Amino acid sequence: MIPYADFTYFILLLYVAVPTLILGLLGCAGWRWALLVTVAMLLVQYHELLNVRAHFPVREIWIVLGFAVWQWVTVRAFASAGARAGWLFYSALAASLLPLAAAKLVPLVSPKSQFGFLGISYITFRALDVVFCLRDEVIAAPGATDFLMFLFFFPTISAGPIDRYRRFLTDWKRKRTRAEFLADLDGAVHRFFRGLFYKFIVAALIKQHWLEPAARSGSFGALLSYMYAYSFYLFFDFAGYSAFAISLSYLFGIHTPENFYQPFLARNIRDFWNRWHITLSFWFRDHVYMRFLLAAARGKWFRSLNTAAILGYFLAFGLMGLWHGIEPHYIIYGLYQATLLSGFHIFSDWNKTRHYWRDGFLSNALAVFITFHFVCFGLLIFSGRIGAPPLQHYFAEIEQADCHEISGWVWDKYKPKAPVSVELWDGEEYLITISANQFRQDLVDAGYGNGRHAFRFETPPPLKDGHSHRIRLRVADRGIDLPTTQRVIVCR
Repeated sequence: MIPYADFTYFILLLYVAVPTLILGLLGCAGWRWALLVTVAMLLVQYHELLNVRAHFPVREIWIVLGFAVWQWVTVRAFASAGARAGWLFYSALAASLLPLAAAKLVPLVSPKSQFGFLGISYITFRALDVVFCLRDEVIAAPGATDFLMFLFFFPTISAGPIDRYRRFLTDWKRKRTRAEFLADLDGAVHRFFRGLFYKFIVAALIKQHWLEPAARSGSFGALLSYMYAYSFYLFFDFAGYSAFAISLSYLFGIHTPENFYQPFLARNIRDFWNRWHITLSFWFRDHVYMRFLLAAARGKWFRSLNTAAILGYFLAFGLMGLWHGIEPHYIIYGLYQATLLSGFHIFSDWNKTRHYWRDGFLSNALAVFITFHFVCFGLLIFSGRIGAPPLQHYFAEIEQADCHEISGWVWDKYKPKAPVSVELWDGEEYLITISANQFRQDLVDAGYGNGRHAFRFETPPPLKDGHSHRIRLRVADRGIDLPTTQRVIVCR
């Protein structure tokens, strides 16, 4: 089950929200209740089978528990070490990153193998935050309950925002009065309805009426339209997810930080990263970029601090690209952002003494316009529509195609539990969009996710004209053809 993806999940949340509301009004919705609800939601969310390797299914919850134990042992071993610098620190970082690396690399070696679980990227960054804090000696060795609750707090487990341990711990241990609960409830309701508006109205309309139609054409104009559509869709969809997560966090007294703040009004690329996916960009800023600058300054690695700053951008955003995925377009996206930030850094340093670019209404409007287009082009790279072709990760087949019905299945190994929306095409003519979301046990047995990747529908009337038709499937919002799905059909 994917959190906040459909209304089925929100119906499930009623069993959580209603008791929490009652207990909160009575002043009893404390950390014990949050812990109980988190454990219950984890059992529900991670109850499905994963094929660790062919014909070797394992309940997802056991992989989650194994991950939790691994991270807890890593943190405790590092916290118990007398010295927390040097090779011990880097060993702890490597150990914390190992499960995430395995989750990304194992499918490359064995496409049907599934090692990770939904949210592993975000949880790994929380675990790393604890390691960094121990290294800096700004926290004491965490207790097991505090640490595991920080990692697996269920509202933010799948899509962030990425909280910090010190900030989380303050809220986690705080006992709320009835007035404080009502204030949190007000914040929760506000963010919940913002999430509904963003994700299920604005993002859904953009996807249906702008993004998917733009993806169906290969012209330059359509690509340009797709760039803007994808940028707005990604913002409203992701900001909607974040609003839901923050809303539910507030209900339990955890003030999870905001993740977006009017990003398309940024006046430069640095300002943009202070507004877009804020918790992720600040995590890389604090734990990668600033640490690199500090180490470079202490070690006198470079003659110029500008050189250190530029290399720091490429280090931080190169890693950010890899964090999103090992496909070429994610890596190119990270390097593109590093190039923009480096260019702006050089320009800002140059402008300090010359003052050619001054603040003003027109100059600021022009800055927003320029930044917006650089950002949108970057998101176009991120989408995988241009540049290096993405690694093959869609598996699909049309199993039956006749005058009565068309059926088959589609699976995305990078999102093994998510249904794929695909388009049916007759040569170069678009017919319909369908969702491959029907369950089949044979797909589970073959190692294709949770088995909810099949489709079956009546053959569309335009194909029943007695002529030969070459039909094919295409990923709806990505414009990626599925070559194994081409069939020729003649209906008389």
